[in-house]
Amino acid sequence: MINHIVLFKLKEFENEDLKAVVRSKIKKALLALKESISEIKFMKVGENYELNSASYDIGLITHFESIGDLTLYQIHPEHLKVIELVKQNTVEKAAVDFEF
Repeated sequence: MINHIVLFKLKEFENEDLKAVVRSKIKKALLALKESISEIKFMKVGENYELNSASYDIGLITHFESIGDLTLYQIHPEHLKVIELVKQNTVEKAAVDFEF
């Protein structure tokens, strides 16, 4: 099983309400991938409870049966659409993939 973890840091917004809307939009878009990409065996998306923290804003955990399935996920057209949304609204991301 391959564990794929990604952290996203959102850019600064005019106010916290706008940032919350964007955070929610990204979270919903990521979770929707579970419905359209069969290679995803498990998915959790969470928002950092410490909203004024200097750390990341959103965390994603996904599980795949193999590296090949992770690769199919990464190039899937629906995933690529979500990547564009994420790129428009983030300043930083960190990712790690490992077998467990």
